[in-house]
Amino acid sequence: MKILVINYEFPPVGGGGGQASADICEGLVARGHEVRVLTSRAPDLPGEEVRSGVRIHRILTGRKSRYRASFPVMLAFLLLAFFPGLRLIRSWKPDVIHVHFAVPTGALVWLLSLLTGVPYILTAHLGDVPGGVPQKTGRWFRMVYPFTPPIWKGAAAIAAVSEFTRDLALEHYPVRIDVIPNGVHLPEQDPANLKVSDPPELVFAGRFQPQKNVPFLIEAAAAAADLPWNLTLLGDGPQRVEIEALVKTHQLEDRIFMRGWVSPDEVWQIFLKSDLLVMPSLSEGLPVVGVQALACGLAIAGTTAGGLSELITDRLNGRLVEVGDDEAYVAALRWCVKDSDRLLKMKRESLKIAQRYDIKAVAEAYEAILRRALNK
Repeated sequence: MKILVINYEFPPVGGGGGQASADICEGLVARGHEVRVLTSRAPDLPGEEVRSGVRIHRILTGRKSRYRASFPVMLAFLLLAFFPGLRLIRSWKPDVIHVHFAVPTGALVWLLSLLTGVPYILTAHLGDVPGGVPQKTGRWFRMVYPFTPPIWKGAAAIAAVSEFTRDLALEHYPVRIDVIPNGVHLPEQDPANLKVSDPPELVFAGRFQPQKNVPFLIEAAAAAADLPWNLTLLGDGPQRVEIEALVKTHQLEDRIFMRGWVSPDEVWQIFLKSDLLVMPSLSEGLPVVGVQALACGLAIAGTTAGGLSELITDRLNGRLVEVGDDEAYVAALRWCVKDSDRLLKMKRESLKIAQRYDIKAVAEAYEAILRRALNK
């Protein structure tokens, strides 16, 4: 098949949703398909290149940052990618289009499909579903929701990254939705070679925005400061100044290390040297960093936020607490780090669970619904 993937974010631009789409693209290329991507361009990136067998076409949208997209920049992508997308479809003639995020990208693909007759499948990640990330998108959906039903109804097939995302979408859109989790390339890891660092190495990776609850994470770490641990924060965002101030207030500068944004390869290397992924999130789809953590043999201290709960079996490969239960999260964090033997057992269990998210199986599942889209 010739598959055109459209996503307003695609590595090295964007966050977990972009990385998830890239992993799927590479998985489909490995299965013999021809894949091209239409996405946004950051100022320091070429307009076109080939990465891992995927040809990437980038559109200038006024985006200044690789890691942050404002609503105007998202809207600019819809407007400025329309004609390049139309030309690409007419010249390259893809069999099917795979769009990530019903909002904002779905509107563009709905129109392109209507004009060209090329069917599309939609992957919903959570932030594109009403009520999925109310802290971030609640105001947007009050404006755009009336325009979204045709995007869902027009798709030849729809996948959600988690059961939670699917169930939430079904509250608003009466359509068939399959669940296909985000996948990753599993590194070769021998459970017998896993170990726990002394002191245990904790890690967080993601945007510093309200849904990730990072300021609380610093407070939780301070409440467990009597135990030995180090914490590395990978990421950046609007709450950075607040987070830095909290680290200083609690005098944890020698134990909490803020690395900023790092490359995907660096994330893997840091994860492989870490022991526990900490995610006190308020909302999640199926976080790619959570799947990466499993693949690297990390235990996870997380919340019941969306698909995050699907990655954790409480007291088996980590701890799972209710969203917003701060006291329980602090207790769970302490439970995870105070017993190295127990932490090692959880790491080994994570490595077993990771097999469910092998990108080979995920790509095969997407191939199936892409073919189903063509047969409709």
